[in-house]
Amino acid sequence: MSKEPFTVAVADETLRDLKERLKRTRLAPEFANNACAYGTNLDYLKSLIEYWIEGYDWRHAEREINSFHHYVARIENIPIHFIHEPGKGPRPLPIIMTHGWPWTFYDFHKVIRPLADPAAFGGDPADAFDVVVPSLPGYGFSTPLTTPGINYWRTADLWVTLMREVLGYRKFAAQGGDWGALVSAQLGHKYASLLYGVHVHLMVPMTVFSGAMPERSMYGPARRDGTSER
Repeated sequence: MSKEPFTVAVADETLRDLKERLKRTRLAPEFANNACAYGTNLDYLKSLIEYWIEGYDWRHAEREINSFHHYVARIENIPIHFIHEPGKGPRPLPIIMTHGWPWTFYDFHKVIRPLADPAAFGGDPADAFDVVVPSLPGYGFSTPLTTPGINYWRTADLWVTLMREVLGYRKFAAQGGDWGALVSAQLGHKYASLLYGVHVHLMVPMTVFSGAMPERSMYGPARRDGTSER
């Protein structure tokens, strides 16, 4: 199982289309909403839209994103995008870091380099990590999602395949918050022998999405995996 280099390259046509759609935004009137008690303040929203049309430089952001090493691997027919920054030290420790919902891999951009190259930031090279930051299945560039039922425990299985079969690590550490905390906790729960350790910045019972579901919802009968049938 192999990885392929990946470059973020959004087409000019897509960017032009976004600007045109922003220009056509129809804003609802508001009343007594200076403190955002009824949703986003209208003046702030207008300024944000204007910034996206006139001020935001996606090409600059794209270059910043592409300053990391990006790859895509197909695991169980699911495209998985990830950053892989090898550590600079005598014995870097592999770590996989998982973002949450509704965020992206780029949440970790400020910590990837200090973890991979601590000496460049005043640290000890002995503390270096091989840093792996994937996009959750169906998120960001891990698209299109081709398989139903990809929940946090299935994602943990994919991460083991990524770390061991694609990248060749025998053992690794895991970190995550929000949905990524559930994925990381599942790694420690199911694959304890493969983990050096787990760090999470959200504590949630691992049964939170595996208990009994309501009989029906507006989307049809619910399944135990959190999906529903129409």
